[in-house]
Amino acid sequence: MREIETKYRVADLEALLVALQAAGVELGEPVFQDDQAYAPAGWRPEMGKVGHTFARLRSLDGGMHVFTTKTPLANPMECAEYETTVADREQMHGAVLAMGFEPNVRIVKHRRAGRAGRTEVCVDLVEGVGAFLELELVVDDDRDGLTAQAELDTWACGLGVELERTTDTYDILVRAAVV
Repeated sequence: MREIETKYRVADLEALLVALQAAGVELGEPVFQDDQAYAPAGWRPEMGKVGHTFARLRSLDGGMHVFTTKTPLANPMECAEYETTVADREQMHGAVLAMGFEPNVRIVKHRRAGRAGRTEVCVDLVEGVGAFLELELVVDDDRDGLTAQAELDTWACGLGVELERTTDTYDILVRAAVV
């Protein structure tokens, strides 16, 4: 599976919520997500993300834990992705370290999610960096990622609210905020 996404910094959260409702997107209740991001041993941001596999260990407020690997393809917002639930966060953390990954940054957020057709629409309040709109499309075909991102961007711009598109992933944004 590939995940293709676009991400936007939100200037006016209330205006976004109204626009999403008008577009027929029903967002669920906020879910707390505590993510530990991992990078390959020796990786540094100046090396770029494309072609490197990264890992994430997420805990949700309901007590569920999810392990994910992402390998950016054409750009950091188009990734080959593998994901599964895990029973024990601490044991998985140890396994991730044993696989040669290094803890990178902790990302803490509240996410409300909904759908617009096949697109997952997420409104995230990320501690230390603010509010974001994230559009995610999971595909199992060979569609062009940049074309899909352009289509997601057209949909986001059609909401008629002030959004600032970013190509940075949350780990990069959080790291920049704490430096």
